[in-house]
Amino acid sequence: MTDWTQSLVAPASPILDAVAVINASSLQVALVVTEDRKLLGTVTDGDVRRGLLKRVALEDPVNRIMNAHPTTASPTDTRQQVLAVMRQRKINQIPVVDAHGRVAGLYLLNDLIQPTQRDNWVVLQAGGLGSRLKPLTDGCPKPMLQIGSRPLLESILVNFIEQGFNRFFISVNYKAEMVQRYFADGSKWGAQIEYLREDEQLGTAGALSLLPETPTLPMVVMNGDLLTLVNFNQMLDFHNEQSATATMGVREYDFQVPFGVVKLDEQRLVALEEKPVQRYFINAGVYVLEPSTLSLIHPGQRTDMTTVFRQLMDNNAETAVFPIREYWLDIGRYDDLERANREFNQVFAA
Repeated sequence: MTDWTQSLVAPASPILDAVAVINASSLQVALVVTEDRKLLGTVTDGDVRRGLLKRVALEDPVNRIMNAHPTTASPTDTRQQVLAVMRQRKINQIPVVDAHGRVAGLYLLNDLIQPTQRDNWVVLQAGGLGSRLKPLTDGCPKPMLQIGSRPLLESILVNFIEQGFNRFFISVNYKAEMVQRYFADGSKWGAQIEYLREDEQLGTAGALSLLPETPTLPMVVMNGDLLTLVNFNQMLDFHNEQSATATMGVREYDFQVPFGVVKLDEQRLVALEEKPVQRYFINAGVYVLEPSTLSLIHPGQRTDMTTVFRQLMDNNAETAVFPIREYWLDIGRYDDLERANREFNQVFAA
């Protein structure tokens, strides 16, 4: 996030001071704040020009022309969420405001669309049959189903690219030609795409045995039927901080028992709990793997990712879990697909 402190002005400051702030930096915005940095409003070049048209003098206090209800972000919002809001509302700056209303940062559109490039490989699993979505998948692989304005797999790809990743391997099997024809070599998106062609279904990890060489950095592996805004850079940083051999993205899942639950001590009733909620962490289908894990996956042998993690745990390798708090939806059934289409515009910029 950029250095935003130079953009602060007091509400009684003359508009000329805000103009100087806007012109003197690349931020192109002045943040009007109290002495303890509570945000009162924002001022852009457009606000100044609209004020001049209303005969407001440049010597007048800046609070006369400020936008008193600006779009803001919270410190817990991800870069991808902020970028989506910027694109939807066609704005170039969003201040970050904490729970007390104080300015805690400033996002700029130019910074968000020019991420740090990552050399880590990304493997996207797109070879499944999508049986639970028949007949929609009779003529189309599940990752190519339309969500919003584009195929699901394209949204996944774009999300990675916007976070700085550019080398992709897509595992394909069922109707592979549709995926390859649509994405080709990835140049349309400024990325490099290669394909791991499964002659038979190899499970959620088996396609990794088809990589042309062993990577030198940890790789991100993700199921091709997920709509998510997970921050993959944070996940990689977490993986490295834990010195993990493999990290699994996990998602909290609540399940309410639809009945009253009784607790017994032999034949004696000791407690009653009406429709309790059980909370679990579930496998979210997103992983970070060290190159060394590829030795556990044998060519032509069906292997699931859970098997790889079990082998690592049996060998006392360091395995970690990364809780995903961002938007996440596994599209496996009709109601998931319908929900994804309803929520697409709030999740991804079209």
